[in-house]
Amino acid sequence: MKKLFFLLLVIALPFVKANAQTVPTADEVLKTASAKAAKEKKNVFVLFHASWCGWCHKMDTVFAKPGVKELIGKSYVVEHLTVKESPQNKHLENPGAEALMAKYNGDKSGIPFWLVFDPTGKLIADSFMRPAGADLNSAGDNIGCPATDEEVAAFEAVLKKSTKLDEKQIAQISAAFRAASPKRS
Repeated sequence: MKKLFFLLLVIALPFVKANAQTVPTADEVLKTASAKAAKEKKNVFVLFHASWCGWCHKMDTVFAKPGVKELIGKSYVVEHLTVKESPQNKHLENPGAEALMAKYNGDKSGIPFWLVFDPTGKLIADSFMRPAGADLNSAGDNIGCPATDEEVAAFEAVLKKSTKLDEKQIAQISAAFRAASPKRS
């Protein structure tokens, strides 16, 4: 009986492994997104997130709202890279995503953290708020999911820099983030 069980296990193992889903690497995600962005004349918006992250879910919810979804989709190929998962969900993480986040100084910023690349892979914007005129190498505070007036204004600046959306369209996206932000007293 043990021999039969062992034989079945040996035969079944390759099939189980073949059917197991593998999480794509950060490089694979970026390569695919960049190719699609080049073809569609868009930029790539990479959102670093985790399953437990409430602000990440809030950002996804705003991006999925009618009116916003179309505008974001018109401008960006949006991809998610999973990082900072809890021990039981480490298998969800994209290999290389933490290193990519660290390369752009996002490793200590918290999530959501996001980057905007042109189709060639050149960084054109990120989720750091910086003083006016500062370049991408300057330190800043992570916007994450825009919620405060200052964060929404900084996100508007990113939209102006990385999209062809007009003022009315940008205002529509900003209004959706303001509506989703916690009420302040």
